[in-house]
Amino acid sequence: MTYTVDEVHWLARNTDAVVDAERLELSASSTVRDTARLRDRYGDKARALSELVTARRAALRGGKVPDDWLVCGESAQQATPAVVAAERADFLADVLGGGSGGDGFGPVVADVTCSVGTELLHLSRRFGTVLGADLDPARLLMAQYNLRTSGISAAHVGLVRADAVVPAFAPGRVDVVVADPARRTSRGRIRDPKDLLPPLPDLVSAHAGASLAVKCAPGIDYTDWEGQVDVVSVDGGVKEACLYTPDLARHDRRAVVFRKGVRRVLTSDDPESEDVGALGRYILDPDGAVVRAGLVRQYAAVIGWWRIDPHIAYLSGDSLDAFRDGAAVPGQRIFEVVDQVPLKRLKSALASLDCVRLEILVRGVDVDPDALRRKMKLKRGREGRELTVVVARIGDTATAVIAEELHLRG
Repeated sequence: MTYTVDEVHWLARNTDAVVDAERLELSASSTVRDTARLRDRYGDKARALSELVTARRAALRGGKVPDDWLVCGESAQQATPAVVAAERADFLADVLGGGSGGDGFGPVVADVTCSVGTELLHLSRRFGTVLGADLDPARLLMAQYNLRTSGISAAHVGLVRADAVVPAFAPGRVDVVVADPARRTSRGRIRDPKDLLPPLPDLVSAHAGASLAVKCAPGIDYTDWEGQVDVVSVDGGVKEACLYTPDLARHDRRAVVFRKGVRRVLTSDDPESEDVGALGRYILDPDGAVVRAGLVRQYAAVIGWWRIDPHIAYLSGDSLDAFRDGAAVPGQRIFEVVDQVPLKRLKSALASLDCVRLEILVRGVDVDPDALRRKMKLKRGREGRELTVVVARIGDTATAVIAEELHLRG
């Protein structure tokens, strides 16, 4: 739930009340009690205080905003992680030749769905003139407060209330438009770009003449997009796909992987391996950004491994040298193979291996992991092995690969 304009003004002016609210637990079990306490002290502003504290905590856990920003629950959930927003700003600056920002010269970038200002903060660090637009007046007020709190002047970043597909700036005034259409409806995640809110074709048409960077859910079907697609993951979670118009493209696709402060990039122009072979000593599940960007063959070439099936994203190999010399992309999971059996023999194989805890990963086979785990009837409550089963279709056969995870760095 967002705030009213009056609530945003009040929160901005009453920082002592915010500090007071931050001392409360405001957990799922204490929210009712804590909100009642806030109501005794601050009347009808108690809800806004409770919302701000819980939203800030969520945003901080996600590495999205500074700890003194104004956010509501919805904007915190929708905000882009800071490392991803910074990556986009850096990419745009590299392509456009943007300077260090703040001088009023160079390319002009507009975020037409700016919300509370997450993207604007990072764009302002790379570009001299930045514009932000949003239809929600409360979010625009929060963006104004947040940018000021972060030392960004109104002369550097201008804000205006406007619809994303009704530009508030004159044609030719803006070089790049950044947009983050709604990725969900009541029916779930949106997969087709034309179903985004606003639809991708409408954004392209509304901003004809400007380059576009459109943030989407990582599962979006970008098959027909003619520009560059970046898929970005942070600490094992795929955060977004970003569609860049052809004039901004340097590659067809990039996978950008952040893991514990390490950044690695794979591109569609990197060498790729067509090798497909039998299962080796190890099996690897690549980082989700690599898989969703369709760059598994490029990653196979990087580490010198091979695919176990042309249609399956798992890789296999016999050497871990690439993971010791820093060539590997962080974020993957690596397993040492214990056994490989037909799926119908899995139960007896696990019993012989004294398995008591089991993770099941499925790819390319119509199998419910939870239902399969129940069929295994593991003997819990005693000592034994913790194993992972990778169920995949190799050739025409549903195969179960029994393995133990290796916890290598990265």
